[in-house]
Amino acid sequence: MEQLLYAAAWLARWSDDVTDALSSVVSTFEERYGYEPGANEVRAAGRKDPATRDAGRELQGFEDLLAFYEVIEEVVLPDVGNGFFLHSAEDVLRRLAEEGPVYVAGAGDAHGIVIASNGGGILYVADRGGAIHRSRIASLDDADLDKVADSLPQFLDHVRRSVIRFVETDEPGDL
Repeated sequence: MEQLLYAAAWLARWSDDVTDALSSVVSTFEERYGYEPGANEVRAAGRKDPATRDAGRELQGFEDLLAFYEVIEEVVLPDVGNGFFLHSAEDVLRRLAEEGPVYVAGAGDAHGIVIASNGGGILYVADRGGAIHRSRIASLDDADLDKVADSLPQFLDHVRRSVIRFVETDEPGDL
């Protein structure tokens, strides 16, 4: 599956799968939960997005993320479980500039970056080897990170399956 990440077609199919599942959630959301849903969506990247160009310079070693940001700007799922947000390149770069890299124990290159979060404050960190890690608590200060995927494509597939699971059972898993 790793090679598929670099294919825009794979990312487009992933986006379509998540969007289709979200349309099911949104159509019955207010009836099920008693309030209107937020903007649950996979936002396509703009062709001339300056943040994506900046990301190319700043995120050397994170080629899988760069490929992702060429196709998808961000993923906003406030109504799936506690919420889940795969941050835009602009947000990732801002956080990196403000806070610096995240230490990822055991990674080949221990300099990771925060790429996603959930509504409960749990953070997801990509390391330069491509693996994705999840914080155990709602902070990176003194937080241990657990590896949740060996690669971004594997992580994206987990997100897709979690959204579908939420549609079917109201349980998003560990997002």
